Amino acid sequence: MKATPLLDLFAVESRLTEEQLLVRDSVRAFSRDVFAPRVRKSFIEETFPDDLVPRIGALGVLGANLHGYGCAGMDAAGYGVAMRELEYVDSGLRSFASVQGALCMYPIHAFGTEAQREKFLPRMATGALIGCFGLTEPDSGSDPGSMRTRARKVDGGYVLDGAKMWITNAPIADLAIVWAKVEGGDASSIRGFIVERAFPGFRTEKMREKLSLRASWTGEIILEGCFVPDENLLPGVEGLKGPLSCLTQARFGIAWGVLGAAMSCFDTALAYAGERRQFARPIAGFQLTQQKLVDMGARIVTGHLLALHLSALKDAGKLTPIQVSLAKRENVQTAVDVARTSRSILGGNGIMGEYPIMRHMMNLESVYTYEGTHEVHTLAIGRALTGLSAFE
Repeated sequence: MKATPLLDLFAVESRLTEEQLLVRDSVRAFSRDVFAPRVRKSFIEETFPDDLVPRIGALGVLGANLHGYGCAGMDAAGYGVAMRELEYVDSGLRSFASVQGALCMYPIHAFGTEAQREKFLPRMATGALIGCFGLTEPDSGSDPGSMRTRARKVDGGYVLDGAKMWITNAPIADLAIVWAKVEGGDASSIRGFIVERAFPGFRTEKMREKLSLRASWTGEIILEGCFVPDENLLPGVEGLKGPLSCLTQARFGIAWGVLGAAMSCFDTALAYAGERRQFARPIAGFQLTQQKLVDMGARIVTGHLLALHLSALKDAGKLTPIQVSLAKRENVQTAVDVARTSRSILGGNGIMGEYPIMRHMMNLESVYTYEGTHEVHTLAIGRALTGLSAFE
């Protein structure tokens, strides 16, 4: 299966291995042949096609870069290409896989007990169990240390009280990875809990009337005297290191994924410019249109080179959170800019549902904000460069 004309022209995927190309082709076939025909309806109706979850699991993209417990054990670039191919169709599809793998399966794999891994991960890898990640709160977004969700120690476990907002997969989740402060402690007392759907005091509510990520389940987690047994505490981490390390995993996938949204917009604009005629010639023959296409193409190629470089660092165990922040910041901004420029090439047709560009534009406004806002990543990189914090 061929890459897009842009990636062919600059031999971007010549660096991919045969295994990575197989991942690309299998995920591309599913996302474009199976999911894409349904995405417009899902977006309009604000639903996610739950019936496709087993097929998503069969692709091996849930917890794809984890090893053992039924997970595919992909290398970093293979995982990244899979996220890209999912997001080529819709950010909601990639978000489902990203939350399941990077934010829910990863902490169980990294910080859980062997019993927890064996109980949850194999079924999560197939999609038989769906997870969500409870960190963000109504009044605690970019400052997770100020969270209000509390865990009170009692005999045999903990009682959790609080609320989490903007939670992908929450309405259909079988379990949630919830981060809470142990009562009486500070940010260093934050612990992770595996909260199962059947636990009394745990419920989720679907958020409605979103204008972005409509083909994705988003909801609220509400914890009211929810008892979580000791065996569902993640014992391997304390403090903000736990949730932040999960976010680093997710941001790496986002840095790859948004390149798919950018490619979809670019491919649409390139094809349209070659077919749309004005003044007796294709608009692709006009200088301003070519400049737009070149500028977009250059940034997409550059984004791929950055993602491939960081993939090599990740496989070598040398990738740092600040490097991931740079990739998330730059590649999301690239995708946002490419979507807007592509829309301009299509003119009035760019806002129509028969083309994917406006849907990608709306989705990317959420991606620009979640997993660390553009501004927060800017300040994190600035602190790394100068040694001075501008957060306070």
